[in-house]
Amino acid sequence: MATVRRDGERINQFITASEVRVVHDKKGSLGIMNIKDAIALAREEDSDLVEIVPNANPPVCKIINYGKYKFELQKKNKEAKKKQKLVQLKEIKMRPQISVHDYNFKMKHIREFLNEGNKVKITIMFRGREMAHTEFGHDLVDKIIKDLENEASTEKPPKMEGRNLSAVLNPVNKTKKTSSDADKNESRENIEE
Repeated sequence: MATVRRDGERINQFITASEVRVVHDKKGSLGIMNIKDAIALAREEDSDLVEIVPNANPPVCKIINYGKYKFELQKKNKEAKKKQKLVQLKEIKMRPQISVHDYNFKMKHIREFLNEGNKVKITIMFRGREMAHTEFGHDLVDKIIKDLENEASTEKPPKMEGRNLSAVLNPVNKTKKTSSDADKNESRENIEE
């Protein structure tokens, strides 16, 4: 039986309300009770009284095994973390006077990052006298965006930040054809023939 308050949840004697709505883990709703009676009922069953919904009037408390309850919550959180996908921001740096081979090499990496589902920040770095001709950098970024128009969308348009020109691209989610869609298309083609 837990006797201390953990993780912000109120347990047993740490529940401050004078009356609570009690829900039993196995028996269902037991109605509104005095807090002392609810704690005594929980102790009879070697369980804990845990405040589940503190903002309700009266607060909702559940008679459960607190250790098992925390374990189930941790298990749910772990499963939720497995299902979420982390999107990273990858950065590609270039100079405004880039050769064709280097451009193609950088584009290959940008496409790989976008296919993995990551955002890509394109940075064009200017040095010395190149600052007098920033239009070359703008042209380069526009060319990259045009080349990737089917694979990426612009999250942040090109913008000068000090001596750098940068833009951020998002991957475009391509809807994959399911086998049923492919079967429908094949059947339509057969009918037309």
